[in-house]
Amino acid sequence: MPMLVRKTLREYRRALIGWTIGICTFIGLYVSFFPQMRDNPDFYSQAALAKYPEGVRKLMGGLENFTSGAGFLQAVVYQLFVPLLFIMCAVILGNKAIAAPEESGTLELTVTLPVDRKRLVLERFAALAAGLLAVAVVSLTVLTVLAAAVDMDVPFGRILAAHIALYLLVLFFGTLALTVGAATGNKGLAMGVAGAYAVAGYVFTALSRDSQVMDVLSRLTPFHYYSEGNPLVNGLPVGDCLVLLAGTAVLALTAVLSFDRRDVGV
Repeated sequence: MPMLVRKTLREYRRALIGWTIGICTFIGLYVSFFPQMRDNPDFYSQAALAKYPEGVRKLMGGLENFTSGAGFLQAVVYQLFVPLLFIMCAVILGNKAIAAPEESGTLELTVTLPVDRKRLVLERFAALAAGLLAVAVVSLTVLTVLAAAVDMDVPFGRILAAHIALYLLVLFFGTLALTVGAATGNKGLAMGVAGAYAVAGYVFTALSRDSQVMDVLSRLTPFHYYSEGNPLVNGLPVGDCLVLLAGTAVLALTAVLSFDRRDVGV
């Protein structure tokens, strides 16, 4: 493993452990409620419809088939809460790659290493991808074990497909934060751009069924390609995943070129 990738992963270690524990704890807490919902489908379906206004239900994926294994995982794990937590993790780590150390003055030592700027950004990106992959693998393992324990009746292949799509989604946003930081050196701007785009993209996609304008706007966001194929039901949407990969690749290339040409403020 390249030296700078190892160094970056060491810097990420505490954040990765903390976010992994938090995401897995959230998954475990909510999955533990599923047996009650499965055994009382009429009550919990009506309770969900009564508790949440229509607008909130749309943001949570509509809550259709909420008491089935796949419907529960879609609404609770893959629709809103876990993507939100995982994207926050990715954006924070992406911000730590270039912008945060540049503002704090610690990037100066890294820049003086016998590594050119292009390689520096690529290895920071590789560390980001590896760190997020570690979180994804651990959370996938925890979810798979818990889903089997409470008899969710969702095949592992479908959970794996949903988790792959989730990983590609969060990698996109982490790379976006890295790219804005590499282009500007401003960690606040990097966080703001990635966060605003994530929120807007989620809202556009959640409301796309009811508005043609929202439907068009949603196609400009990664959330459309994350959720459109419904991997928990249909398996891995290869085409949509390739779009997410292509978007991430374009961002990473932009980060490399912009950082290489910019006067670094260290």
